[in-house]
Amino acid sequence: MTSHLADILIVDDIPENLRLLSTMLQEKGYKVRKSISGRRALQVIETIPPDLILLDIRMPELDGYDVCKILKQKEDTRNIPIIFISALNDPTDKVNAFEVGGVDYITKPFQLQEVLARVENHLKICQLQQKLHQQNQQLQQEIRDRTKAENTLRVYLHAVSHDLRNPVVGMSMVLNTLLEKQQNDHLTLPRKTVQRMTKSCDRQLNLINSLVETNEIEIWGVHLDPSLLHLHEFLNPLIADWQPILEKNRATLTNNIPPDLPPIHADGDQLWRVYENLIGNALKHNPPGITINLDAKLEDSQHIIASVSDNGYGIDPQKADTLFELYQRGENTGRTVGLGLGLYLCRQIIVAHGGEMGITNPPQPGSTFWFSLPTLQETVP
Repeated sequence: MTSHLADILIVDDIPENLRLLSTMLQEKGYKVRKSISGRRALQVIETIPPDLILLDIRMPELDGYDVCKILKQKEDTRNIPIIFISALNDPTDKVNAFEVGGVDYITKPFQLQEVLARVENHLKICQLQQKLHQQNQQLQQEIRDRTKAENTLRVYLHAVSHDLRNPVVGMSMVLNTLLEKQQNDHLTLPRKTVQRMTKSCDRQLNLINSLVETNEIEIWGVHLDPSLLHLHEFLNPLIADWQPILEKNRATLTNNIPPDLPPIHADGDQLWRVYENLIGNALKHNPPGITINLDAKLEDSQHIIASVSDNGYGIDPQKADTLFELYQRGENTGRTVGLGLGLYLCRQIIVAHGGEMGITNPPQPGSTFWFSLPTLQETVP
């Protein structure tokens, strides 16, 4: 609503005032309508509501106060700004004008420039209020749309996880039954291999469950179930699980973490996810034959700094800061590329532990992802 298009209604029982105000406003580009009584003004307003009303108080039959009260009681007219123009100069009259819903009060005899300034000011205020109202409505709709999308995604993830769980659960049951029936080592496959397959099924179930947890992390944050962990011992089963994939990629994964490093206070399942993401990314975004090192050192009495480094392509320093953002992918090296959730979730998990996570490019080829974790002495949030 710009000033030259604004529709203004003047309500006054004195024709001279109507002509004077009408001429002045029309010269400034406003569309002007006139009414000589309160009752006729209500009929005009009901047909086409104006953008602003200049309203006299003393009028026969229905005075300005009553007209304003009626307009403020109706949904489609309550937001029209009303400026009272009256010869009444008593403070009580002005107070009454504001109490019934007026936005301003001009005393007769009025100055034309003052009327113009106040009209322009209240039209701008009304325009800003309408814009704010529209933005609020749009925001509320966006909130409703997001809530609906989140609910839909939650249902979808549960459905997908249910469909994925069935074959894994079936495989796990077969393997466990096989182990129970064959108490000796005389299996078609070595007993340790079957046991490793069983553990792999368990890990797959945990990963499937994490599909649902990912959405919950976005909404509610990371839920932790921390316990005492010795990092060197904790990582040995993970390295064993990854051995077939490492052999396929002709890669080497080495646990360089000192066995005597102080224990940490962390959620084992969540920390497993962090290491699997970092190891998986190193294999995914580099050529076969790389070397991956798992290291950790005591930073201070309350933290250790753990790292996963490789001697691959390395990371572009200009892109390093955005790698941990949602849906940011690494370089496409012609191998499998994910959705860009892994590093984002890794940082969320580490932050939930009270730590930090980042990346550095060492002098030699490759990259190093590091993160801090609390030792047993520190309380996890």
